[in-house]
Amino acid sequence: VGIVIIMFRAGIVGGLLACGTNAFVSPKVSLHPNVRQVEVRNLALDSSVSANQELLPGIASIDACNEQLMSSLDQLRLTQNFRLYSVDILASCEYMPQELFECYSETCEVYPVDEDEVPSNIKDTDYAESNFEIDGWGRWDMPSNDYYDTEEFPEGYTGYDGSMIWEFIHNRICFSGYGYDDDHWKADFNKAVSGLHSVISAQVTRGIREKVESGEPFTDEEVWRDPTAEFQRRLSVNGETPLAMENLYFAYMLFLSAAAKAKDRLLSDCNSGKIGGDAAPALREFLESPILSDPSVEVAPRKLHDHALQSANNLWEARMRTRELLRIMNCVQCNKCRLHGKIAMMGLSTALQIHLGRSGEGEDISHIHRVELAALISTLYKFSKAVQFSKQMSS
Repeated sequence: VGIVIIMFRAGIVGGLLACGTNAFVSPKVSLHPNVRQVEVRNLALDSSVSANQELLPGIASIDACNEQLMSSLDQLRLTQNFRLYSVDILASCEYMPQELFECYSETCEVYPVDEDEVPSNIKDTDYAESNFEIDGWGRWDMPSNDYYDTEEFPEGYTGYDGSMIWEFIHNRICFSGYGYDDDHWKADFNKAVSGLHSVISAQVTRGIREKVESGEPFTDEEVWRDPTAEFQRRLSVNGETPLAMENLYFAYMLFLSAAAKAKDRLLSDCNSGKIGGDAAPALREFLESPILSDPSVEVAPRKLHDHALQSANNLWEARMRTRELLRIMNCVQCNKCRLHGKIAMMGLSTALQIHLGRSGEGEDISHIHRVELAALISTLYKFSKAVQFSKQMSS
């Protein structure tokens, strides 16, 4: 298998960042000058998603359990603990000059819930956990009275183009100089970010399909109109990013393993009442999923762990990059996209934090905040939904 860099031409379309698709020859995203170039046309794949023999057992395990996982996670995402987030929707962009722009479409807008709709235990917990380390992992917005409901404003296809955001992520936040199979945690970091992009590509393509099926007309600015063509282009092994699905599964394994490592903390929160109501039984059901104790899923996090121990003194770079991933979301000029983008990036930061901590040996789970765990679980649902959609499109 050749070495493949993990670059995406991207826009932010829909409730999350919409990964674009020309990963290797994009005219808009320049390749890092010291990244090794690759030939992808001769990639010989043994599977519809991966030729990586180490990952294949884990991929098969996920496929076997994904429907059950999605059902459990779907119940969780509907509960208040996993759908209410205090977000600074009006935060300023600090990374690039921007013209004053508003997404005038109704699909872009979000509004905070009434204060009395936010349970006091959620608000009290968020205020109590508002402390942070200066050199810590991704940092969530300071809590306020403005909470947003992801069930009231679910991710969706908005048509907003945020390609400048992804160009910044690829060229400035992701690590340059590392090939796909390099034995280094920075290569693993890039794969995880790319896996999240694949999730979002699936979400965008699904949104296009739903729009076609509903008969809703496309605007002149919407050039992506054929869901089958978009799926083939974005996510198939014969498309522009042949390893898109492999990266998705790699990141999915990181998230599942992180949830497994957080099991005792999550159960403790259920028992103490921090996670109450309908969320507690739904969470307990999810935490009993066999996939969370499947050793085949541990391949990806074990690679990350082993690689991190080889250069543990440099893990401050990973912490810094996750903080930047959160802050670049403030440059997204579609409020629904900003909301869901922040949650997804926080989920990724939390997974990496749980696996790596400060030394490469992992984080003390008792230090993880409610909003971080909520984002981890919410983003896991997005992974399960992306796998389901991708299997439908591939059948």
